[in-house]
Amino acid sequence: MNKDKLERLKNGDQGLFAELVRDHHRALVALVTPIVGTSEAEEVVQNAWLKAYKAIAGFEERAQIRTWLGRIAINEAKMQLRQRKRELLFSDWGNQDLNSDPLATRFAEDGHWQNPPTDWHVDSPDSLLMGEQLADCLERLLTEMPTNQRSMLEMRDSSGLPFEDICNELSISASNARVLLHRARTQLFKLVDHYQETGEC
Repeated sequence: MNKDKLERLKNGDQGLFAELVRDHHRALVALVTPIVGTSEAEEVVQNAWLKAYKAIAGFEERAQIRTWLGRIAINEAKMQLRQRKRELLFSDWGNQDLNSDPLATRFAEDGHWQNPPTDWHVDSPDSLLMGEQLADCLERLLTEMPTNQRSMLEMRDSSGLPFEDICNELSISASNARVLLHRARTQLFKLVDHYQETGEC
């Protein structure tokens, strides 16, 4: 972005800001999806755009504008993670051993990945084949998953439905819904971890 456009943007040019959104929105969604999941990535980025719009006048040009936007989006994603952490009601987890929970060690206290997923590059026939094999494994897991967990995963992570709507649809409490979702996600993480280590389901 040239200096003239940047100055107009910092002075509140809404047309240029809309152009900025068009140019970078998909990249920001892709950036935060591994942190918060597909169902919440769009909401996180929408909130990040609101913050960016309010802060754009103070952009100091120490980094590329996409880098600046990325930092805002990641900070918003970390806030979302902290909020989600507060919402979890651990008293509803029964006798589940949280120390053996693969999600419990995924994130540090500050919301950063503690043990990030392997960075797969799908730019070769071998990696594409691995992706197809993993998809088959995931499909098998979903087929074998208890119905209530699979429904919770599909309604929340695939369709992005609000918890309130899901609870009404499944006739369950909000705390029970969160437990079901966590257990379903845990199974997915276990499968992916195992596949990354062994290449097998």
